[in-house]
Amino acid sequence: MARHDRTRLPAAERRRQIITAATRLVAERGFWGLSMQDVAAECGLTVPGLLHHVGSKDGLLIAILEHRDAEDARALSSLLSGDRTLSALCTALVRRNAGQPEIVRLFAVLEAESLAPDHPAHDYFVARQQRILDDLTALAKDVTDAPEILARRIIALMDGLQLQWLRSPGLDLPELWASTAGDLLP
Repeated sequence: MARHDRTRLPAAERRRQIITAATRLVAERGFWGLSMQDVAAECGLTVPGLLHHVGSKDGLLIAILEHRDAEDARALSSLLSGDRTLSALCTALVRRNAGQPEIVRLFAVLEAESLAPDHPAHDYFVARQQRILDDLTALAKDVTDAPEILARRIIALMDGLQLQWLRSPGLDLPELWASTAGDLLP
């Protein structure tokens, strides 16, 4: 059997390559449609070589999600440049998401799939939703007497607008947010 020529990459670089390829594939197909063989092939690896870096398909999924959370946190921190108000955070988040439709699609697909309790990202999304709700509620305390309700309305509006934007790519997500969020945010 002929051996494929494979480029040896440092482990961290290989892991980034794997996460990038898998992110795109999950965004297109969902977790259940993800083939480890396809990820391995995109990275010039065998499936055992891929598993060496990620452990399992479930491990790959969690690595993708954690990587995206870390990237988003870094990006939001620089976009906010010290302004930690509720309005500034929401506007920065919408602008960030408008520049990464593939990632927004990834999270929309996985969030829906993970409603099933046996999905490997179920607990991740339960915890993520609670963390986002807690963060928005804390910021909303400065603008309303019902901060958790406002936080839930913001999440619902943002999620709904993002789904509309994904279905109609010609829409301007930041403009949609600005025109509808005024009803929620002072």
